Order: sequence, then structure tokens, then C-alpha cells
Amino acid sequence: MSTNPAITFSHSHHLLAVRGCQPELDVLAFEGDEALSQPFSYRIEFTSSDHAISKEMMLMKPASLTLQAPVDQGWGIKIQQPVRVIQGVVTGFERLSTSRDETLYALTLQPRLALLDRSHQNAIYQDMSVPQIVEKILRERHRMRGQDFLFSLSKEYPRREQVMQYGEDDLHFIRRLLGEVGIWFRFTADTRLNIDVVEFYDGRKGYEPGLTLPSVPPSGQQSAGVDAVWEMASHHRVVEKQVSTRDYNYRQATEDMNILVDVTRGDPTTSGDAYHYADNYLTPGSTYDRNPAPESGAFYARIRHERYLNGQTQTRAVTSCPTLSPGQVLKVTGGYEVAEVFAHGVLITAMHSHARRDADLTVHFDGIPDSTGFSFRPQPGIRPVMAGTLPARVTSTTPNDLYGHIDKDGRYRVNMLFDRDNWETGFESLWVRQSRPYAGDTYGLHLPLLAGTEVAIGFEDGNPDRPFINGVLHDSAHGDHVTIRNYRRNVLRTPANNKIRLDDNRGQEHIKVSTEYGGKSQLNLGHLVDSERKPRGEGFELRTDSWGAIRAHKGIFISADGQPKAQGEVLEMGAALSQLQQALSRAEALSSAVEAAKAELADIQTQKALLQQTLSGLKQSALLLSAPDGIAQSTPKSVQLSAGENV
Repeated sequence: MSTNPAITFSHSHHLLAVRGCQPELDVLAFEGDEALSQPFSYRIEFTSSDHAISKEMMLMKPASLTLQAPVDQGWGIKIQQPVRVIQGVVTGFERLSTSRDETLYALTLQPRLALLDRSHQNAIYQDMSVPQIVEKILRERHRMRGQDFLFSLSKEYPRREQVMQYGEDDLHFIRRLLGEVGIWFRFTADTRLNIDVVEFYDGRKGYEPGLTLPSVPPSGQQSAGVDAVWEMASHHRVVEKQVSTRDYNYRQATEDMNILVDVTRGDPTTSGDAYHYADNYLTPGSTYDRNPAPESGAFYARIRHERYLNGQTQTRAVTSCPTLSPGQVLKVTGGYEVAEVFAHGVLITAMHSHARRDADLTVHFDGIPDSTGFSFRPQPGIRPVMAGTLPARVTSTTPNDLYGHIDKDGRYRVNMLFDRDNWETGFESLWVRQSRPYAGDTYGLHLPLLAGTEVAIGFEDGNPDRPFINGVLHDSAHGDHVTIRNYRRNVLRTPANNKIRLDDNRGQEHIKVSTEYGGKSQLNLGHLVDSERKPRGEGFELRTDSWGAIRAHKGIFISADGQPKAQGEVLEMGAALSQLQQALSRAEALSSAVEAAKAELADIQTQKALLQQTLSGLKQSALLLSAPDGIAQSTPKSVQLSAGENV
């Protein structure tokens, strides 16, 4: 038998009240849906002698539906008492029909949390945990206060670097975040303040035990005058045996991020491995930890497996109990017709109620077993998939920064152009990596971006919480340096005007490498032009307004001998050596006439050794000058030649 007071429900006694509405509202019928982690919705039809109730009198007004029943006080005395109050706000209003005596209306009663789906936002949240983000939205965007919601959590959730809301309404967004970490919510009524309260839980701590009802068919229930349960059904199916998860954290690129979790520890009625990639965790956690660190890989794997196990056994039944609500644990007493799952206790996860003046209250409810091995876990909802890129600007903590503002890993902060929050300058986002055409272990191609530069933000796997700089763009405030005016040029230019220019104009090709330091230092190759693109020479020019030096440890060969089309070896010096060999031959011819002069013969041998052992192929550090039509030196002052041995 039931352990609860006997209740006989009468529809003629439930009450509808709307704040500020003076006309009497007589409930004709109502139909409502409630579920864990979902705003409830009741459609209530009512009549009134006032034919002029307007939408302004109803919409957005706090309202309540009070279910009353005669409660047995003993000695045959029954007193009409409220057994449940449903608080909320009117979100819909209808005028259905009218007669001389009364008009039929209908309204929709929902919790204030339901209004969050009217708020569509694009926003950035930094350095906040999931509960903190939810609280920020409730307080700042929807003006809720401490008495309007309650967090009763068993874990402390870590702060996330950045969470992005893009194109989501606030309700979907917070349900997605809460569902990802296994936090669920339910609604209660504060009859003292006449408000609805949303309560957040992350485990069985939020279950409301203590409701026990007998198993009695409808006819027996009516005759006995007690609330009961009937049409009980349970559905069982094979679900996933284990969950595997893997992620990649570039901050710890070599860490093993593989995790496998089986919450049941070997339930033979389960099968299969559910592998999920990129649950967005930074640490793997422990496979064997029954209480893993929040938002670790093991934590997400466990939450996912518990969610699968929620579908292993599903129960359905019907009751006449008006006090039933999602989050309660219901136990059913009776004989053989009561399955073990009902006798042990089921958590009410969803219910559909309906009643009319001429029909008793009927509640169809769904539930899952009240298990100590796992908890109810809500579905997280669909995360937005960022299919393209979003515009942003690079930021810096220094106004008019001359240099790129990057961290020790070469990352940037950016200001997403959709973000309307006023962040401290230079702290508009988490540190964001940049995709580059070439990268490796302390090598690659990195041209630092300055504050104000427009960038295209991409997202790993379309995840809005994993941004990176996908590309860099010019805009009207930061014009392109290659346009229709110089479209034949390929130019790499830095903010300090260090430049590499490659001109592809056919027949006038040239390359220029220059820097502004010391006036100007340049290497010009090919068709040489001035600042107005007028020809000023051909070939190559190495010049500077400061000092210059040419230095090569193994030797230098300077030659005016031709080598058309860059054919031949770098140290091809046949012409130069030929000239030197001819000079040596003439010297040898002269020396044969004066063989008695030992000193002259020694000098010739030295020159021969210089030619063969040093200059030929620049076998040793030497300078070789060669020109087929002459070499000249000129200065208005002095020329000095010095040699330790021979000149």
C-alpha cells in the first residue's frame, strides 16, 4: 500500500492565477509535458466571464497552476488542500471561442528558463567553468537572482580557456554545455516567493526519493480512493559495452590521450566499443578511476557510457498521482504484476499530464532504473559546426604596437568581430595558433602579425571552442601592396620596409632585396629600375649607404669572363688560369737565359706553386681576379699593394 496520504483528485478544484489579472479564471482542461533538463510546458484552457482579457494582461506575466485535492484528515474528514503548485510565466495566449456568458481562452505556462530560447547570441566566454558560464548568462543576460536557481554539484569543474557561443539561443547553449559534462536540471516551485526555481545537479544527489504507490488498475484505484500505477512496461536493449576516447592537445603533443572506460565492469548484456574522438579535453585521466577528474578524458568517457546505459532499460507506466514530477524516485508495490525494476525504484525522467473537468487526471511517465552504478545523463544537444571561417583582428596590449604581440609559443590573441563584449585590450581571446605553410622544430616560416591585422579564424573539426588563425587578409584599412598597379610583381614586404621583390614582367625580370637600415642597402638582379620604374641598368648591383664587406674563408673568384645562361661550374676559371699560365711560361722562357741566377728560378717555382696549389680551383684561401679585356684600379689618393713574399 502507499505510504503517502490518500488523495482524491478533483479537476474542479485546481486553480489558475496570473499576476495582475483580476477576472476569475476557471480551468476547463490542461495538458502538460515535463522532463529532466527540459523546460516544462503546460497548455491550460480556461473560461472567464470577462470577454476582454488581452494579451497584455497575460503574456510575460508570472502565473501558477495549483493542483488541489481533498486530503483525508482522519475520522472521515477531508479538507481541500494544494498538493502541487507549478510556477512559471505565461509564454502564449489564445482566445478560442465566446458565448453570451463566458469566453474560452488558453495560455501556455512555462518556466522562465524557457524564455532563454528567444535570446540568440554570438559571444565569447573566457577562463570560466561550465557552471560559471551558465550563472553568468542567467544573471547578466536574463536578470535572474540567487533565489531563482540553485547549483548543487558534487564536483568542482575546471575553468575553460575559451568557450564560444555562435548562432545558438541561450537555452540550447546552456543545455549543450551542461549535457557535455553530465549536469542535469529540474524545476521546483518556491511558494513563499511565488517563483519557479531551476536546480542543477551532477549525480544521484538530486534525486527525490520517498514516493511509493501501489499497483492498482484504474477501476480498483477509483474504488479504493487512492492514487496508483498501472500499465507498467519495461523495455530492455543491448547497449555499448565500453567507450573509448582520444583527443589531441598540441600543448602536450606527445602525451598519450587514449582512454577506455566500462562503467559496468563487464556487464554480459552489453556489446561493442563506442569510439569518440575530440571530446575537447586536455588531460587523459585514469581508466580505472570511478570518480575521474572533471573534464578529463576518463570523465568524458564515463559520462558517455552512463548516457548509453540510460537507454539500457526504459520504463513506462500510467498513474493518477498529481504530485509526481521529474526527478522523483518512484517505487511500486504489488504482486507478480510489478516488475523488479519498478519495485526497486525508477527515476522519473519525463511525463505527460492531461485532465479535464469531466475526466480524471492521467499521467503517462517514462523512467530509468534507480541505479547506484550510474546516474541520469542528459543529451548534450548538437554543437554548432563551423563550416567556414570568421573574421577577427589581431590584438596587442601595447597601443600602436610596432611588433607582433605573441606568447612563448608564437601564438596570438584576436578580437572576434562578432563579439560585443568589452574586453581589456589585448585579452579578447585565448592564445590562438596560426596555420603556416611551413613549420617544424624551431624552424619554419613565421612573419609576425601586427595588431589590427585582419585574420580568418578557422576551427578544428568545426569545433567553435578550438579556433586557429587560418589565414591573413588585407582590407580597406590595411591595403594590399600588390594590386592592378603592380600586378606583375611578387613582393614580400615587412612593416619596417624590409623587402624582397621579384618582378615577372617578361623581358624585364628583376629581383630586389633591400633594407632601410643605414640609408639603404640593396641587392638588385636583372633589369634594374629606379623608384619610378625607369631603367637604370642591367645585371646585378650590390650597394649600401653604409659599410660593405665581401668575405669568403675558402677563397674568392671575381671574373668578367663570360658564362652564358649560367652554364658551367661555379669555380670555372679556365680563362683566368690560362692567362696566368701564359705569364708563367713567358717567365720560364726568360729564366732559361739566366740559369745562373738561382734567386730568379726560386721565384718562378713559387709562382708555379701559387697557380697549381692555391689559385686553381681555389684550393686554398685566395683572391683571384680575371677579366678578358683588362683590369684597372683607380683612386684620387693612393694604391697600396703588399705581399709577404712576391708581387
